[in-house]
Amino acid sequence: MQFLFLGAGAIGTYVGGSLAAAGHRVTFIEQPAAAAVITTQGLRLHRGGATTTVREFELFTSAAEALAAGPYDLGVFALKSFDTASALDQLIATGAPVPPILSLQNGVDNEPTIAAKLGAANVITGTVTTAVGKPGVGEVTEEKLRGIGIALNHPLAPRLVTALNDAHLVARGYPHPGPMKWSKLLTNLTGNATSAILDLPVGALFADRRLYEVEVAVLRECLAVMRALGYRPVDLPGTPVRALAFAAQRLPRFIAQPALTRALGSGRGDKMPSFHIDLHSGRGQTEVRFLNGAVARLGAAHGVPTPVNTVLTTTLEALSAGRQSVETFRRKPEALLALLG
Repeated sequence: MQFLFLGAGAIGTYVGGSLAAAGHRVTFIEQPAAAAVITTQGLRLHRGGATTTVREFELFTSAAEALAAGPYDLGVFALKSFDTASALDQLIATGAPVPPILSLQNGVDNEPTIAAKLGAANVITGTVTTAVGKPGVGEVTEEKLRGIGIALNHPLAPRLVTALNDAHLVARGYPHPGPMKWSKLLTNLTGNATSAILDLPVGALFADRRLYEVEVAVLRECLAVMRALGYRPVDLPGTPVRALAFAAQRLPRFIAQPALTRALGSGRGDKMPSFHIDLHSGRGQTEVRFLNGAVARLGAAHGVPTPVNTVLTTTLEALSAGRQSVETFRRKPEALLALLG
C-alpha cells in the first residue's frame, strides 16, 4: 500500500518506518529542521532488541509537494488532537486530491473533525496501544508491543490490517469504531490529568486513597457516558479494557486499589503520562479538552453528570494557558480535592 504520514513523530515514525521496512511505499511530511536530520540519518527503529535503520521512504516539507508525488491509498494522522484541523486545512489548501485519512490519534473528536472536512467515507478509525518512546528526531523505541486496532467499517480496512501485520505491528480489526475508540479513551484517562495538575506519578495517585477515588470517578463518568452512547468497553490489542472497567465499577476498593496501583502505576516505570509531559515542558496546551473534556461535553449533551472530568479539564486548561500557577497544585492534593468537593 501507499501511505502519506503527516509528521514523523513517535507514532508516525514507528508505524510509518515499520511499514516502509516491510516494503510498503511510505511518504512523510515534516518540518524542515526535522526533515534535514531524517534525510541524513534515516529512520531508526529499536524493536525487539534490534535496531533497524530505514531509508526507503520519501520525505517532503510541504503538503503540496507531497500530494503531487502521489497518489496514496491512505493519509495517516498521528498528530496531537489540537493539530488536526490545521493539518486538514493544509492538505485541502493545495487543491490536490486528499486521500482517505487513517486517524491513529487519541480522543474521540478527530474522526468527526476529519469527516466534517473530507466526508465520512474518507475516514478510517484506528488506535495504537503499543507503548513507544522517542529518544530523538526520526528515532523510536518500541517499549511494549501491544498492537493497533482498526475499525472495519471502511472498504480499505481489511487491506490496511494486512499491511500492518506485514510490518509486525499486531493489527486487529473491530466491527465498530465507537466502542474501540472510547475504550482507548478510557485507558488514556487513567491518572493523566491528575498527574499533570499535581506533578505526581500515576503510581502515587493510585496508592493514595483520596486520589484513587478521584481516578475511579474519572473512569466511572466515562463509562456512564459510554452507556448513554450505547457503547460497551472492548479489549484492545494487549490491553484488557473490560477488566479495567470491571475493577473501576464493581470491585471493592480494598481489592481494586492494589490491583490498579500495580497495573497502572508500577507498570509505567518512571515515565510520566502525556498531559504531564506537555504541561511541564511548557507547550502551552495539552489534549485534556479532547479527552476528559470530551467526556464532560458529551456527558452534558446526554444528561450524564461528569463533575470530576469537568473540574480536571478546566483546571488543566488554566494551568496550560498560564492563567493559573502550577505551584497552586504542585504536590498539593488538598488543593485539588477542595476544588472537587
